Amino acid sequence: MEIWKVGFVRMVLGLSILVECGVSDMYSSKLVHRFSDEVRKVRVSRNGEVGVVWPQHRSFEYYGKLMNSDLQRQKMKLGPQFQLLFPSQGSKTMPLGNDFGWLHYMWVDIGTPNVSFLVALDAGSDLLWVPCECVQCAPLSASYYSSLGKDLNEYNPSGSSTSKFLSCSHQLCELGSNCKNPKQPCPYTVNYVSEDTSTSGVLVEDILHLASDSRMAANGSARAPVTFGCGSKQTGGYLNGVAPDGLMGLGPGEISVPSRLAKAGLVRNSFSLCFKEDDSGRIFFGDQGPADQQTTSFLPSEGQFVTYVVGVESCCFGSSCIEQTSFKAIVDSGSSFTFLPDQIYDRVVKEFDRKVNATKASFEGYPWQYCYKSSSEVLPKIPAFTLKFTANSSFIVQAPIFMIYGSQGAVGFCLAVEPSVIEIGTIGQNFMTGYRMVFDRENLKLGWLLSDCEDLTDNNRLPLAPADGNSPNSLPAEQQNTPNSSGVAPAIAGKTPSNSAAPTSRGMPSKLCLTKLLFQLLLVSSYF
Repeated sequence: MEIWKVGFVRMVLGLSILVECGVSDMYSSKLVHRFSDEVRKVRVSRNGEVGVVWPQHRSFEYYGKLMNSDLQRQKMKLGPQFQLLFPSQGSKTMPLGNDFGWLHYMWVDIGTPNVSFLVALDAGSDLLWVPCECVQCAPLSASYYSSLGKDLNEYNPSGSSTSKFLSCSHQLCELGSNCKNPKQPCPYTVNYVSEDTSTSGVLVEDILHLASDSRMAANGSARAPVTFGCGSKQTGGYLNGVAPDGLMGLGPGEISVPSRLAKAGLVRNSFSLCFKEDDSGRIFFGDQGPADQQTTSFLPSEGQFVTYVVGVESCCFGSSCIEQTSFKAIVDSGSSFTFLPDQIYDRVVKEFDRKVNATKASFEGYPWQYCYKSSSEVLPKIPAFTLKFTANSSFIVQAPIFMIYGSQGAVGFCLAVEPSVIEIGTIGQNFMTGYRMVFDRENLKLGWLLSDCEDLTDNNRLPLAPADGNSPNSLPAEQQNTPNSSGVAPAIAGKTPSNSAAPTSRGMPSKLCLTKLLFQLLLVSSYF
């Protein structure tokens, strides 16, 4: 039997392998550690290296070199894929105050040529939609939004060379049964919990422009095909300043932007949101969070994961937990504030009132029932509010109160929670403040870790500006003193998300053994 003798080949676990492989299905191998004397002799004989410095077995340098090698291998496995993605105009999100419903917004670029849209971020719904072929839309003129200083945009399908309508026969078309012809454009309607708030139109596919933190990418940018709503008709809050230029649903449904990016294999099936105390924020697609974050599992609804629901075991002030305060809650960036089920709300606010040392007051125009007098000089000590989750994980709310300001500074504060009109609660933006909130859809977990919302990788500070170095469209962060009485509530459920679309590796037939080994030799050449 003819034998092919092959030299040392680099292995994943820091090993080299001496393989003899024949035309039959049988082969034998000898495992040799990459820092062994045998490998050192080969390097000297091949490269003419004299006095090769070899790390001492089990020394600090020894483990350091192994770790560095593993990190390089991880980068090689990623290939051309991105590690983290965010909209091409930067990862920064912006609060725009009462005029925009107290939600967080960011600029996204869609189409070819690209057009910019200022979309609200909503983890409680699935669909990305923008105003398009408007029959009934909010005004888009800058004169209606004093903080913008420029007009908002309307999407024009015929103006983008990469735009195409989804047909009624497409798998993402939920209303296909209402179509007379399977080839006609797919209609959509999303009704939100907020009274009489909805969007409707037809579904379109076009390019979403993204940037990357990955050094593996040639130009740090990506063009991702996404499905979104060409919203010709809006109702309710969407006509009154809430999301006038569109909304990005971040829910677990198959049609959401995180789902489409994961399905395309561009990122892991996860994303993170981070909101600072100054109300600025960040978003990163593909972020699964650091190893030391706390986590709790998402809960299914009727056997499906249709929104981000978690189970709260108890509510606590300081070290004292309130009895009978377990409930389920939707984690929703599309709700400005937090809502508790009626009975839970009563117990929580009464305990807060008992512990806070301040005079109760009322402030006209504010929706909260438990408000107190204060001054900018003397702010009473606020009891720490904690949500206890399963597996001993605790979520300490960094900003449970809302400060109220007058012409001379702070005049009071309110406990920024309201009773829910439904049996399930909502953890809104105000409770997420100060945390990197990780929506790990791949492992069906919510993660959180205190963060300054700047450094979202363990070692590298991520860019906040576009990949081309230009500054994103900037907006002033001024806010009105009077909050809106309610934020956008989450949408009714979408579809169950598919599992991560990362390709699976398959074994290679034994007849390709030689080809496989030659490929491995090419890979290892950079290591020797």
